[in-house]
Amino acid sequence: MLKIKSRAGESVQQMIRRFKKLCEKEGLIRDMKRNAYYEKPSEKNRRRMRKAQRSSNY
Repeated sequence: MLKIKSRAGESVQQMIRRFKKLCEKEGLIRDMKRNAYYEKPSEKNRRRMRKAQRSSNY
């Protein structure tokens, strides 16, 4: 669970900006988009294998 504490003299817009950056850093938005629709297990495996091949090529 992500928590943001307000800093002294910080506006609401700045807090929201920090919260969004933290969500992006944690990968929360990416996970939400991926879970927005059903993905077959075979497609999950195929995506993971492609990711592994891309990372091993470099």
